[in-house]
This record gives sequence, structure tokens and C-alpha cells, in this order.
Amino acid sequence: MRSFVLPSTFLLTLLLMVGLFFFIRASVKDRIEELQWLSTQPEETVLKKVEDHLTNRSYRLAALDKELDQVTFEGMVRPSVVMACFLTALMLTATLCLSLVFSILFPTVGLGFTVITVISPIAGWFYWQRAQRPEQVRLKVESVESSTADAKTQTLLTVIAHRDEITAMRPTLKTFGVIAP
Repeated sequence: MRSFVLPSTFLLTLLLMVGLFFFIRASVKDRIEELQWLSTQPEETVLKKVEDHLTNRSYRLAALDKELDQVTFEGMVRPSVVMACFLTALMLTATLCLSLVFSILFPTVGLGFTVITVISPIAGWFYWQRAQRPEQVRLKVESVESSTADAKTQTLLTVIAHRDEITAMRPTLKTFGVIAP
């Protein structure tokens, strides 16, 4: 039974390294979502407040499509120092584990395998290079008839953006009466 312990531990460690590789790659992946909100305020007011929010977050007006009634804002996503450090620490831990398994499998080399930990900053560097990218926020504002008996006109705001930007928008949209349908 003892003869299977080391090879299986090595195999599991390699599988964990593969998982870490895909986790690091996913850290820079775009996650675009589309959400819609309803408001009782007029279109111009809703658009102005969302525009102010985006301008405060360093976005600028990039395009105005009259045919689709769509406004596009553009800004740069800055990489997170915390995320870069976190990915570097994960890679350091993984390479330490791999070097420990190698040192057990090949006792003549001993702890000489710890030299592979020097590749751990590559994870943070990869994130730092790829995470800074231009990002777009597309807005569409339109009037819709209310389904209630008073037949009041409501404003439907459609936002297509990265999910982090939509998350940052939620508190702002709640403060001026925009509710999720």
C-alpha cells in the first residue's frame, strides 16, 4: 500500500497545479452581464444620474447610437494590487507543495526543488499585465407603460457591463428610485 502513496500524492499535486493555472487565467476574464432596472423618474433624469455615476468612476462618453437609443461609456480597468498579491501567494504555496512532493520522491536532491518557487511572481505579473484593459458600459433608456391601473409611464434602464461595474452601480441606482424588476 505504501508504494501508491507517493505517486498518488504527486498526481493530486499536479492536478491542483492545473486547477491553479486555470484559476489564474480566469482572474482576467471578462464577465459581461446585462441587467434591467425600472424607475418612476423620466428618461433624462435616469440617464443623467447614471452618466454622473460613470463619470465619477472615470468613464467617458465613447459613442451615442441614435438608432438603437444606446449610449456607450468607456474606461480603463485598473488591476488590483490585492489580487496580484493573492495570486502570487497562491502560486508560491502551490510551488512549495510541488517542491515538497518532489523532495520526497527524489530524496537525493532534497530541498533543492524549492528553487521552483522563484516562478511564483509570474502569476501576479500575468494578472497585472492582463487585468488593465479598456471596458465598456452600454446603457439603453426607454419609456414603458406601467402594468398597474394608473397607467403611469416608467423608465426602463438596460445596462450591459462587466459584473463588477454593475455591482458598483446597484447602490447608486437604489438611491434615486431605480428598482430591479
